[in-house]
Amino acid sequence: MTLIEMKDVWKTYPNGVMALNGIDIYIDKGEFVYVVGPSGAGKSTFVKCMYREEKPTKGSILIQGTDLAKLRERHIPKMRRKIGVIFQDFKLLPKLTVYENVAFALEVIEESPKVIRQRVMEVLDLVGLKNKARSFPDELSGGEQQRVSIARSIVNRPPVIIADEPTGNLDPETAWEIMDIFKEINERGTTVVMATHNKDIVNSFKKRVIAIEGGRIVRDEQKGEYGYEI
Repeated sequence: MTLIEMKDVWKTYPNGVMALNGIDIYIDKGEFVYVVGPSGAGKSTFVKCMYREEKPTKGSILIQGTDLAKLRERHIPKMRRKIGVIFQDFKLLPKLTVYENVAFALEVIEESPKVIRQRVMEVLDLVGLKNKARSFPDELSGGEQQRVSIARSIVNRPPVIIADEPTGNLDPETAWEIMDIFKEINERGTTVVMATHNKDIVNSFKKRVIAIEGGRIVRDEQKGEYGYEI
């Protein structure tokens, strides 16, 4: 079943830079997809369009049948509840504990306290941070902060996770640990779309690889490889 569909998607920034040039792609439910390419190729714009951080200049982006390109601004927050987004720099709320950071995603949709506690502890257990529930972000390592970010992104049980360079600020050993969590999430049925520069991870966890250069898809391979020199 197709979960994400991009049809003739173009993105030109106000300064005239064309970041996406006629993108057509289908991503099915349950897939794990790497988005790779040189710096400035359009990878970040590609993933940002998937959660409407950027609006395409032309074309349509459908997630579960909803066209993000046509969404009004006031409807974007509600749409994003169906998408888990993970960033390179974690974006945790510094004055909230680990538990509170993750719970916040459920509080905004007014889940019951009982459901919030159950789901938060469930995802903290999944990412190995159940014993850090009362800690604050500045008491955690970079890898632990990224685990909190992942827990927050999946606590709503979204059908898709979009990760933009999620291991970019982590040491190699921690990056592998984070990838094991992504693998587990994917095996439970969640679609994962990950933009990355990490050649070793892409070549070891062989999944679908979409390569972007000059705003165009130049390669789309099942069980592909990174294909670029670092």
